[in-house]
Amino acid sequence: MLYLVIKAAISGVIVSAVSEIARRYPGWGGLLASLPLTSLLAMLWLWRDSGDSERVAELSQSTIWFFVPSVPLFIALPILLRSGVGFWLSMAIVVVGTLALYAFWFWAAPKVGIKL
Repeated sequence: MLYLVIKAAISGVIVSAVSEIARRYPGWGGLLASLPLTSLLAMLWLWRDSGDSERVAELSQSTIWFFVPSVPLFIALPILLRSGVGFWLSMAIVVVGTLALYAFWFWAAPKVGIKL
């Protein structure tokens, strides 16, 4: 249980640091947010927990495939916000849209030979 708390704390500190940096320096915050920190942490935790390099490789490959349906979120959000749509409505629209794209991806990927 302590190990889970440590993992959560480290992950939370990174997210908090990125948001604080972004508050002061949006460009640097964007750079840090774009780094695959969550993915790297997940791979490190998975390796630490399992020692299974094949599982880490599968996680890495799945991360690439799930990046694809998340890209429109980062395109649509600034467009919505700059068009005068309120923050919370913009967030709701991009979250629902992203969830829809993920659902579509879960359906379509196996049909084109992509193992998720």
